[in-house]
Amino acid sequence: MNHSHHGHSDHEAHTGHEAHADHEHHGDDEQREHHSGHEHREHHSSHKGQSSHGGHNGPVTWAMAAKATLHCLTGCAIGEVLGMIIGTALGWGNLATMIAAIVLAFFFGYALTLRGILGAGVDLRTAVRVALAADTLSIAVMELIDNGVIAVWPGAMDAHLSEALFWTALALSLALAFVVTTPVNKWMIGRGKGHAVVHQYHH
Repeated sequence: MNHSHHGHSDHEAHTGHEAHADHEHHGDDEQREHHSGHEHREHHSSHKGQSSHGGHNGPVTWAMAAKATLHCLTGCAIGEVLGMIIGTALGWGNLATMIAAIVLAFFFGYALTLRGILGAGVDLRTAVRVALAADTLSIAVMELIDNGVIAVWPGAMDAHLSEALFWTALALSLALAFVVTTPVNKWMIGRGKGHAVVHQYHH
């Protein structure tokens, strides 16, 4: 009787030990799965953060590119007209007048960008660096197209401000410059350059 009871107790203890070991093993599996899931979520979040960090967040639309181009176009138009007015008033030749118009186009193009960046509380040195990086290629392409059209347009270079030919040639050349420069700005913004740099200081 005593021997049989002792064996039964040993069997219960062994069964309890197996159940306890199985519970511990099951708990360890749950901890590993939880830890693995946590690491997977951290890796996914890190990868997602890295993906959104580079370049421009979200797709670059034509509207965004057109807005950036219109910004440059405004400065270029102001510079072009002012350069023509100064050249005509001072009696300069066509080449000198065109150079003045190009220089002023760059100046006013940068100035409009600087105004927005400085308004965001950025120091002058940083603002100048950002404006140069954002607008140089855009303005250069725009001026190349704009002045190229005027140069090859018969009589446009010799037209005065009071003549319809001057304003017609200027309007069409700026429109063509806008069409050509917009894809350039879209490409640059999509790679985190150009006006994508400026947008960082407006958020």
